[in-house]
Amino acid sequence: MKIRALTAPSARSGLSFSEMDVNPDGEHDVVIRVTHCGICHSDIHMIDNDWGMSNYPLVPGHEVVGIVEETGRAITHLRSGDRVGFGWQRGACLQCADCLGGNENLCDASQGTITHGYGGFASHLVADGRFAFPLPEGIPSVSAGPLLCAGITVYGGLRSAGMRGGQRIGVIGIGGLGHLAVAFARALGNEVVAFTTSEDKAKFAVDLGAHEAVVHRDGEFDRPPGKPCDIILSTAPASIATSAFVNLLASDGTLCFVGVPDKPLSIDLFPLLVKRRRIMASPIGGRSMITSMLRDADRFGVAPVVETFPMCKADEALEKVRSNRIRYRAVLVA
Repeated sequence: MKIRALTAPSARSGLSFSEMDVNPDGEHDVVIRVTHCGICHSDIHMIDNDWGMSNYPLVPGHEVVGIVEETGRAITHLRSGDRVGFGWQRGACLQCADCLGGNENLCDASQGTITHGYGGFASHLVADGRFAFPLPEGIPSVSAGPLLCAGITVYGGLRSAGMRGGQRIGVIGIGGLGHLAVAFARALGNEVVAFTTSEDKAKFAVDLGAHEAVVHRDGEFDRPPGKPCDIILSTAPASIATSAFVNLLASDGTLCFVGVPDKPLSIDLFPLLVKRRRIMASPIGGRSMITSMLRDADRFGVAPVVETFPMCKADEALEKVRSNRIRYRAVLVA
């Protein structure tokens, strides 16, 4: 079948519409008519080939929402007309220990939506229906795309770090990821402290539900934070003063990275040893975790703050994302 897609013909190029041939011939394939697609910094990294894995022409977009039009014969949980979401992961082996344990996102054979095929900046997405998620009625389509990337990134990180409820959760960085981390941690019954480098985002974090907001720069805090944190989630895409935040953890506390620092971590072992603290990192989440995230987002009304753009204005939206002028997630509307 032919689809109309926004393609990047080469690294760091602008996008232009073109017709492309796709072949939905697998028994697990679904054809999704795209209605909305979020924009993530990962799309920009792929357009620019920052990770050295891009294939051109490249169709970005891995926060896809749309309507099922066709299903392969092996797909039984979806039918034509269903509203679904599709995130970063396109496929996995579904046979290894990670996959069988519900951690398809950790599979060595994991495939990304835009690293191994065409993404959602298009009229249609053809992909493995086993990684398409029926969307709860209470989640608007404009909100669902960012939840399937930013939302599951922070939700999966917090859950994997041991978040349950009744804990004290710190969130570093109040941006596209961090504002959702604050919302989820608060909605799931935790005391939340936000760490940000700007006064306006500190105020926004409190408005969003944080119990406390602390401005920090180079490991210095504008005031001493309150009680130690059980978990601190770093969503910052730049280096942080790791030692300073480790010292804010309670005994058995965890510092979890979902944002990737621009420099290697450097930390003394002693602050970890004396309080049995740990440092970890986490990618998205498996299918079970994504299903739980969508259920909780629906139940508690967790939604991203978005700016919308028509699909034909994708270059304008990408430039705003590049320059960090989006508050807080960009979404293309077909």
